[in-house]
Amino acid sequence: MERRENDLLSAIREVVNQSRLRVFRLANSALLESYWQIGKLIIEDEQNGNVRADYGKATLKNLSSQLTIEFGKGFDESNLRNIRRFYLSFPIRDALRHELSWTHYRLLSRLESEDKRIFYINEAIASNWNSRELERQINSLSFERTIAEPKKNDSKTDIQHYIKDPYIFEFLGLNALEENTERNLESAIITHIQKFLLEFGKGFAFVARQQHIITDTSDFFIDLVFYNYILKCFVVIDLKTKALSH
Repeated sequence: MERRENDLLSAIREVVNQSRLRVFRLANSALLESYWQIGKLIIEDEQNGNVRADYGKATLKNLSSQLTIEFGKGFDESNLRNIRRFYLSFPIRDALRHELSWTHYRLLSRLESEDKRIFYINEAIASNWNSRELERQINSLSFERTIAEPKKNDSKTDIQHYIKDPYIFEFLGLNALEENTERNLESAIITHIQKFLLEFGKGFAFVARQQHIITDTSDFFIDLVFYNYILKCFVVIDLKTKALSH
């Protein structure tokens, strides 16, 4: 009887969660569409009036005052500038990816090149980045540390497409001014494994820590073992906090 009730609860929970997800997606799509249309109207008005920069600022300020009185929060001058920049960065409405939120697009609109915007859009969707993770990836120059376009039939470049150089692990919370042991570094990585995998690249799954490997001459303990299901290979990490020696 208890198992049956648990199954029923799980089924109802799934229905509720899916329903809420659909509502969020519809609301998010409507918000993106409305902001895109508002941005389009602002730009067209500027272009038709041959607007100077100071006049444009005055227009947004007046618009903000009127819209805030009529519709409440969400139309302050700062957000109207974001909406204007959103349209300029994404002038093709049908190209908008509704998997991403307004917060995602607000961050993406600040990027100066289309290549960067496309890169971060694809990565955010593929890796399911929330807006906070997207901001972190932008601030840590993920685009610059990743090969954006791998060449065909080039396995070396193909591998580089899925990894970064260098890696940035500031989220581990280790003090850079203190001497950290390899075991402390390993423990910090395990504690923050989800963020570590996002920084590590695409397609990585955690397999083991301190994996015992035996050879004909000796045995070893590998600090961390990962598997990349895209490249179909294992990746082993030997952590070093000091200079390498052979």
